[in-house]
Amino acid sequence: MGWQDIAIAFANIIMMISLLPQIIHSFERKKGHILLKTSIPTTLGLLIMTISFFTLQLYFSAVMGTLSVIAWFLLIIQKLIYS
Repeated sequence: MGWQDIAIAFANIIMMISLLPQIIHSFERKKGHILLKTSIPTTLGLLIMTISFFTLQLYFSAVMGTLSVIAWFLLIIQKLIYS
């Protein structure tokens, strides 16, 4: 595990944690506040990056990227259910 793997994983952790209040807020209010025009491209972009990390053998980054993808996907689901 190189320093790049740790740095990318740390950035993904910060981004995933920063989404938790939004996910909780949307669940409590039963409203999807994030636009699909924002959440779908972001989710797809993160998924592509996560696959790239895996192919580069940056496994820690790939795992943390997967968690970020899941967090954004939850926002998409909330938008579809609560709208």
